[in-house]
Amino acid sequence: MITISKYLHIKDIESILFNGENIALSPETESEMMQCFDFLKQFASDKVIYGINTGFGPMAQYRIDDQSLEELQYNLIRSHSTGAGNPLPDLYVRAAMLARLGTFVQAKSGIHPGLARLLIEFINRGIYPYVPEHGSVGASGDLVQLAHIALALIGEGEVHFKNEWKSAKEALEAENLKPFAIHLREGLAITNGTSVMTGIGLINLLYAKRILDWAVVASVMMNEIASSYDDFMSEALNATKRHDGQAEIARRMRQVSTGSQCIYKRENELYNGKHNGTKKFEHNIQSYYSLRCVPQILGPIFDTLQNAEKVLMNEFNSVCDNPVVDVETQNVYHGGNFHGDYVSFEMDKMKIAVTKLTMLAERQLNYLCHDRINKILPPFVNLGTPGLNYGLQAAQFTATSTTAECQMLSNPMYVHSIPNNNDNQDIVSMGTNSALIAKTVIENSFQVMSIHFMALVQAVDYLKLQDKLSEQTRKVYNEIREFFPVFSDDTPKYKDIERMREYLTGK
Repeated sequence: MITISKYLHIKDIESILFNGENIALSPETESEMMQCFDFLKQFASDKVIYGINTGFGPMAQYRIDDQSLEELQYNLIRSHSTGAGNPLPDLYVRAAMLARLGTFVQAKSGIHPGLARLLIEFINRGIYPYVPEHGSVGASGDLVQLAHIALALIGEGEVHFKNEWKSAKEALEAENLKPFAIHLREGLAITNGTSVMTGIGLINLLYAKRILDWAVVASVMMNEIASSYDDFMSEALNATKRHDGQAEIARRMRQVSTGSQCIYKRENELYNGKHNGTKKFEHNIQSYYSLRCVPQILGPIFDTLQNAEKVLMNEFNSVCDNPVVDVETQNVYHGGNFHGDYVSFEMDKMKIAVTKLTMLAERQLNYLCHDRINKILPPFVNLGTPGLNYGLQAAQFTATSTTAECQMLSNPMYVHSIPNNNDNQDIVSMGTNSALIAKTVIENSFQVMSIHFMALVQAVDYLKLQDKLSEQTRKVYNEIREFFPVFSDDTPKYKDIERMREYLTGK
């Protein structure tokens, strides 16, 4: 059980999202939320406050009668439940609900704590509202998608519960839960914020960090297969380039390659005076860039993910709705904390970074498949009869096609603002679109990496390197061979690719 207070760490978020860890509200946080609610209720009694006794958006100029204030909140939820497209998978809805809770526990939203408690019940019991992919422009946050979550919380709409689509009312009754009843401004508080893009962004981050780890392992195996010299990943060399990410990737590669009998030391092979009369060297003095420049290529990706984590965690642990209710200063502030530019920009940078990682994997795969380049493997790592069998020839088509899609999707979303809402929202972030496109790029990258690892283990078998690999790469080789045996005959590989993807993602 993880107790939620004002700050949640990335490890806690990962545990809640991927391991199903239950959560609870700390008594101190619940007390602070109640104080904020009580203050707002008293403060709003004789004042004009947006979204409490006014209309929304460009209709904020209209005062709402006291007898219609609750109806106003319900109307916002119902009118904005207008999403389209495929529903978000449960994991991403779980992340969005958790991110919304991250704002509520800051105790500056003026909500009744009962809303946070019900949101926690949804998360703990696996009740996932129907949230369509499309609808958000990323300011005023994720209005449409969050409205679908709000719709379920008030007992309307649909939810995915115990692997079935049911009415929210039916799921609540099954769990002996009551729909949330609006007290003051909870309709606006649920719907107004960056929680969907932040939730998707956090899952993107966690998966992107996994694919980066695999890219390091794959790159070490590549250099083992090619019998590369090890100085490209040396500490001394990489320290001469003042980038933290490059140094970190080189360090990880040295760690993964520890104990390998496949990687040469230049000082032992070429600095010993044995080749003074040699006119042409059979073994490459320097490897291709896709092998030799891994620290320089993956280093910026590491740095990008580090910054993305900082931004996303700041966003998660922030107040991202409007207006903001501050008990300490006894005031209600109107602003634009719902604007998703921080998340949008990071998602664009992340998808570019992961696309470059995917391009590296595709080029390494091409090296393995191209016998005239590697000069040590059969074409397409084909362990069968040339001409009769085809190895991974067609699988490379899939990797190439999928990489090309990543390249196309890497065009920025952040700068594609379109004014809407009668030009009240005259510049928007498109943050959820950016997060969803990054999600697709990361999913694509795992598919390409899956095919790459299939080729890597086939190459290891052809060269009989199993016992010469480093401890870590040999462990990966053995784990893969448990579900993907060495092959020479032609068989359909689509299920193998999916199984490899499951292995790499940890599903």
